[in-house]
Amino acid sequence: MRAEPLDLADLGSVAAFAAAWTGPLHILVNNAGIMALPELERAREGHELQFATNFLGHFALTTGLYPALASAGGARVVSLSSNGHLFSPVVFDDLDYRDRPYDPWSAYGQSKTADVLLAVEATRRWADDAILANALNPGAIATNLQQHTGGLRTPVERRKTVQQGAATSVLLAALPLLASVGGRYFEDCTEAEVLQGPPEMFGGGVAPWALDPEAARRLWEVAEKLVG
Repeated sequence: MRAEPLDLADLGSVAAFAAAWTGPLHILVNNAGIMALPELERAREGHELQFATNFLGHFALTTGLYPALASAGGARVVSLSSNGHLFSPVVFDDLDYRDRPYDPWSAYGQSKTADVLLAVEATRRWADDAILANALNPGAIATNLQQHTGGLRTPVERRKTVQQGAATSVLLAALPLLASVGGRYFEDCTEAEVLQGPPEMFGGGVAPWALDPEAARRLWEVAEKLVG
């Protein structure tokens, strides 16, 4: 076991980490994130910090590690999203809140929708390289993620232990039955239902905008330009 420095909000740090990787990579779990920053903050490159950290950093890491994933001969990418993706689709005309008022929750929602779209497009592009990606909602677990919200606000009956929260990630990373499954969104260890009506924050399901293949393709192309 080894640990290396990696700052997802700094694309230079991400590039250095990916360049230093050696050997095949069978499982990549993109798990880090920040949530609901009360004021607009920007990463080193000028992007809104939640979008930069939760999505762009993970996109740069995943694409930077593509050679290692491809050489594994059957790799899985696990992209952690959230039911917070229901707050917002990706707003392509103003990703960084330069023209619209900043809102902590729509910014978080946009970044978490982007994490699902990453899995959709990575699977489309890389399935022939035996690389499949899926996204998931781990559920509500009390962590430092809620430092800007006054703690976990989810109803008690919907909260999870750390072990319960990790279960869906482990399922997507290791279950043999999912060896040929990609571009999907899971929660509570099962594939989530695509919502047909207005989303309910604690009702479960995935918004159609998060699985839209055209949005996934467009976001990938935008992200390639943003990360250089």
